[in-house]
Amino acid sequence: MDVLPPDRVELMDEPDREVKVLNEESLEALLSAPDTRTKRGLRDKAILELLFSTGMRVSELAGLDVDDINLKTREMSVMGKGGKIRVVFISDDAADSLANYLGIREDAYKPLFIRYAGGKASASDGDDLRLTVRSIQKIVKKYARKAGLAVEPSPHTLRHTFATDLLRRGADIRAVQEMLGHSSIATTQIYTHITNPQLKEVHRKYHRGNK
Repeated sequence: MDVLPPDRVELMDEPDREVKVLNEESLEALLSAPDTRTKRGLRDKAILELLFSTGMRVSELAGLDVDDINLKTREMSVMGKGGKIRVVFISDDAADSLANYLGIREDAYKPLFIRYAGGKASASDGDDLRLTVRSIQKIVKKYARKAGLAVEPSPHTLRHTFATDLLRRGADIRAVQEMLGHSSIATTQIYTHITNPQLKEVHRKYHRGNK
């Protein structure tokens, strides 16, 4: 077969990943949107708080079991991409929301987050009631609309917001890399251009085009 030599093969540049984050006002509106007078509201509040508290991927959150949660130590192990296990931490607000949600659970089902519609469990451990990734994505969008947010966030938006919030407050990027479960620091560095408040000021002060 006639093929091009390797030095003549041009690879397409991959576009930069878009990093969508919520500002403080939008974040608070989203986290406050669930009606915690209902069991669904308590569940959904716990979901939103835990996503922001830990920076977990939605697939990691969906796979959690009740036994994974330790509200005393406020930390837990999750299995990320490639089967890598890492420790994530539960904030005070997330711990309160989880305690409220677990307090109204009258079942002994295995999954941490279960659905409340679509029939009863057919398995004794209730695993068929486990919320799916798609269901959790819909929950986040539901409360974004309820909160009147201009952007439509996804669970990954809360992961981005988790990382940028830590970096803006002075967290070490290597620590954030570990908490996110990134194998390469280059992946975590996508946040640095929006978390370094000094860059804009440097440009403002030194660029000759500014008056």
